[in-house]
Amino acid sequence: MNNKAPYSHRVNQSLERNRSLSSLQPIDSSPFKPVSSLWTVWGTVFLMWMASLLPWRLWPMAPDLLLLVLCFWALHEPRRVSMVTGFVLGLLLDVHGGALLGEHALSYVLAIYGVGVLQRRLLMFGPLVQLVHLLPIWVVALAVPRFIHAWFVGEWAGWEWLWSAVLMAALWPIVDFLLLLPHRRLDEVDESSP
Repeated sequence: MNNKAPYSHRVNQSLERNRSLSSLQPIDSSPFKPVSSLWTVWGTVFLMWMASLLPWRLWPMAPDLLLLVLCFWALHEPRRVSMVTGFVLGLLLDVHGGALLGEHALSYVLAIYGVGVLQRRLLMFGPLVQLVHLLPIWVVALAVPRFIHAWFVGEWAGWEWLWSAVLMAALWPIVDFLLLLPHRRLDEVDESSP
């Protein structure tokens, strides 16, 4: 009789564990948010990279549109746009602009890393609160390469680059609206269907 009691007790314990909420599995393991099209992600990154090759980018207060789009996709599609993407595109911009090799690459990697660290928190908020969190990330990401450049070259370019981070923060809600527009259209279609 002593042998049966421990066995039935173990069976009861395993049944209780199987009934707990932690043992439940989702019906569908696919993500609940819609995934952006590969063409949309890489098309917008390519367009912003091409726009970054134009001479208007040499203006010190110009917003870094490529960094803005990279941060957006790193937030919403981190498996497609990673720090490696930012590093490669930053190196290409450094080679094109004749800057110290790695300035843009370091800036892009720092910004994408900052977005990755705050990703869960950022996704809980709307674009206006997101820009409050992103502004310090962009300031640090733009400041570190500027300080390194000043140390290596021996000249300080001034503080106009801070306006670039402020303009990127001002453009964030617009970029959020435009790049999530296909998802909003899909949501409207889903709501109208019976």
